[in-house]
Amino acid sequence: MDLQKNIEKLNWFFLMSSILETERLTLRQFALEDAKFIIELVNSPGWLEFIGDRNIRTEEAAVGYLRNGPIKSYRENGFGLWMVEMKDRTPIGMCGILKRDNLENPDIGFAFLPEFMGMGYAFEIASATINYAKDKLNLKTICAITAPANEKSIRLLEKTGLTFIKTIFAPTDNEELLLFSTR
Repeated sequence: MDLQKNIEKLNWFFLMSSILETERLTLRQFALEDAKFIIELVNSPGWLEFIGDRNIRTEEAAVGYLRNGPIKSYRENGFGLWMVEMKDRTPIGMCGILKRDNLENPDIGFAFLPEFMGMGYAFEIASATINYAKDKLNLKTICAITAPANEKSIRLLEKTGLTFIKTIFAPTDNEELLLFSTR
């Protein structure tokens, strides 16, 4: 029993250790214990407007999202969406690299709680994530997709060095999206 508890503690430490750190922020893997934060983030106005309603209203649904989304991606791809925290461990958003079936290259994704927008956090962590993807994950090309109406996201992608490539359409709902790339 003591061995099992020690293994669980080591697993928790591994999950909570950072992927990277910037001057003000830490990026770490999500854990199932982050379910309450996920509920808040995916139901925030910006998420609902530009990413869409994922119908995640309960901790059970949030745990399912984490298991079948970010945590599954860590196992399968070695990367995924990660928790963005202030240095004092206050969760403020997510940022990471995704592998989508409909895109040729992995893409960066990010979302932040409204009260942490407009402070430079997104640029700080997105830039560091792109560098991490290139330097540590050896990904040559990083893409991004965004809705044409998401002007803040477009400005951030351009500021991080991504260039507009073309308009594409989402495979599930045929939504028009803008494709950016580091090429």
